[in-house]
Amino acid sequence: MLELDLQVASETSAPDEARFRLWCEMGLRQRSADSELTIRLVDETEGRELNNTWRHKNYATNVLSFPADVPDDMLDIPLLGDLVICVPVVNREAVEQGKSVDAHWAHMVIHGCLHLLGYDHIDDEEAEEMEALERTLLEELGYPDPYADDESADPPHSDTPSKDHE
Repeated sequence: MLELDLQVASETSAPDEARFRLWCEMGLRQRSADSELTIRLVDETEGRELNNTWRHKNYATNVLSFPADVPDDMLDIPLLGDLVICVPVVNREAVEQGKSVDAHWAHMVIHGCLHLLGYDHIDDEEAEEMEALERTLLEELGYPDPYADDESADPPHSDTPSKDHE
């Protein structure tokens, strides 16, 4: 079962909670245990502040993933962490990349959920594994391959802030 806390701190139009729930369930499908996460929808000011604080990059990125830092003796709790999604950035990227807004949102949410599960795209092998899983999950939802038009493109800006920034 998925427990989703959707926090809307943006004035910009975004998908409804049912869509977020569907995309999270798909992104977390391989996890058999219950899952609990927060998605916070923000505008560019908050997105820039968080990206600057945690990644030392002074711009608003599309999605930031904050995995829960759970002590080893509590690893069986369902808390996965938080996703912070910058609504104007995701909407603008969809238009710039010639993708449907819905497809791009699905990709960003699934991408962020995979980060919460420990997937990453730091090296080529990890990126290929993560992108292949994203393609499969999005295809099952009826969305096109998000990497089809530009195989050389960098993966989404989603990053997991490292613990050394805390």
